[in-house]
Amino acid sequence: MKTLVYLIPALPLVGFVLLGFFGAKLSYFEKGKTIAGALASAMVGLPFLFACILFTQMASGAFLPQTVKLFTWIQAGDFSVDLAYKIDQLSLLFTLIITGVGFLIHIYSIGYMAHDEGFTRFFTYLNLFIFMMLNLVLADNYVVTFLGWEGVGLASFLLIGFWYDREFTGTNIAFTGDAAKKAFIVNRIGDFGMLIAMFILYVLFGSLRFDDVNAAAIASSVKGVFPGGSAYSAGLITAVALLLFLGCTGKSAQAPLFVWLPDAMAGPTPVSALIHAATMVTSGIFLIARTAPIFALSHDAMNIVAIVGVATALLAATMGLVQNDIKKVLAYSTVSQLGFMFAALGVGAYTAAVFHVMTHAFFKACLFLGSGSVIHGMHEEQDIQKMGGLSKYMPITHRTFLIASIAIAGIFPFAGFFSKDEILWNVFSHGSPVMWALLVVAAFCTAFYMFRLVHLTFNGAERFDAHHVHPHESPATMTIPLIILAVLSVVGGFLGIPHALGAPMHIGNWIEHWLAPVLEPAHKVLAHGESHEIHAIEYVLMAVSLGIAIAGIVLARAWYNSASDAPVSFANRMKGLYNLLWNKYFIDELYYGLIVNPLHKIADVVFSKGAETYGIDNVVNRSGSVVTALAEIFRRTQSGIVQNYALLMVVGIIAVMAWLLLA
Repeated sequence: MKTLVYLIPALPLVGFVLLGFFGAKLSYFEKGKTIAGALASAMVGLPFLFACILFTQMASGAFLPQTVKLFTWIQAGDFSVDLAYKIDQLSLLFTLIITGVGFLIHIYSIGYMAHDEGFTRFFTYLNLFIFMMLNLVLADNYVVTFLGWEGVGLASFLLIGFWYDREFTGTNIAFTGDAAKKAFIVNRIGDFGMLIAMFILYVLFGSLRFDDVNAAAIASSVKGVFPGGSAYSAGLITAVALLLFLGCTGKSAQAPLFVWLPDAMAGPTPVSALIHAATMVTSGIFLIARTAPIFALSHDAMNIVAIVGVATALLAATMGLVQNDIKKVLAYSTVSQLGFMFAALGVGAYTAAVFHVMTHAFFKACLFLGSGSVIHGMHEEQDIQKMGGLSKYMPITHRTFLIASIAIAGIFPFAGFFSKDEILWNVFSHGSPVMWALLVVAAFCTAFYMFRLVHLTFNGAERFDAHHVHPHESPATMTIPLIILAVLSVVGGFLGIPHALGAPMHIGNWIEHWLAPVLEPAHKVLAHGESHEIHAIEYVLMAVSLGIAIAGIVLARAWYNSASDAPVSFANRMKGLYNLLWNKYFIDELYYGLIVNPLHKIADVVFSKGAETYGIDNVVNRSGSVVTALAEIFRRTQSGIVQNYALLMVVGIIAVMAWLLLA
């Protein structure tokens, strides 16, 4: 079994190396693209198969959670870091999501990127991304996780900027390359916080292994001292938790560092699905779940995580109400759903957060790949105001997109209902009614903008130029993954049936039972798990959230499911609010006004025109002038007159003799 553990991250690395070094040579073959796509897909599909085997063995008890060491990576005095992978319930679940959904995205990409000149390069980057993501979730220690953390940032930079010279409309962004740089830079802000947290953790606990740090943190809180003998400080634990959360804020696009994610839509659509659905943006949820005992020890840090999550969910959901780019609607939806997950983490509902990661991976991947199918069929058109009536041209895309939209809206019995309801109930019971109410408003916005998107894209009158645009269904390589993801969007929620619904029928919550061994230490610190008591109020809240979702769908249908050429829009009804949401609360403009532009000005005045022009350039130029002046002096001694040379020789001889005599 240990061999399978080695192979899971190794195979995507092998695919990356083979395609990176030899992919260009495949272009000489007639079926070169087919070979490249099949190889890249196999390097992700096989790890999924191996992960399924490990999952089956662990579920049956034949394979126990364990750490598999490859080799000692860093050794410097007492400091030692192993390249080791931790196989337990949490890492295995994330591995299944990453490789399973990632494999479907690879298959889809074969059809979507079929005519792109950078086909092989694209799959090279995809394999690199999967390899780094697997390192992130399988790591036994913070350092290997940080390797995957930074590697995912690099791979996302390459994928978002894949079409680096294409124009892209974003805030102060003209090309896709600019969007890639924005994502890379914003993520570095969060990564700095994570790095500082790692330094502090090593100083406090003398180790960077997750198991050692979690156990030592809990023991320190009980004994009142850290392993080194210094007094235990709740404030220091809070600082570490918040620094880790800063890293999660960047990677998982939470306020105030969420501004990069909507502009990440500059990349090819499969990239959007890969980043938004099951991999990069869920890194923050994984990290907090993995380090849950540290967060559980800090009530203040937990409150901040919950507040930021709720605020992000509501802000992004309202921004999504007015977007007209089909991918940007889904981008803001992702930010909002991540807010739900962090709200759950902030109230100690770790299982609910991870459960929503899984269900979100199913329906959000289906939605993004469905949007790619629409863009493919509409000849690269992304504006939903120029679509309409596409259901008859793209029946499979329409049905799968509709199923995923129902799931994300939280309609029973689709997957999103179970995971979102679990979050809402835990926020109400362990957080506050105010947080619950704000999340319900965000859920209403989700249902509204998703069905606004469905109606403007697939229903109503055809608003595209039929003489130049000829919509058509996508090939099987694109529609088969859509069908699989749509099925998972329907049935995936039954893995986590809430106790309020499962207990009367004697059906357990499988995912809670599966994750219990990993999350139990944090639950003991919090002195509560996720709520198991069944109250009448839980059924009431469940009905309220379901009713709110249905209300959002009905309102969207009433406003946008029009047969006219110009359906009544949000802008016609609430212009002031529309403008505020359209400009995304001017958050990007605020960042550029307060941070980016002043830094550019400082760099221009102080460094470009100051230090460089008057400093470095001046020193270099003056050095050249001095050398030129000295050269002119020495040039004058080279007159070419023999008598002058003889005179200089005599003078030199006399000077040497005089020095010797005087000495």
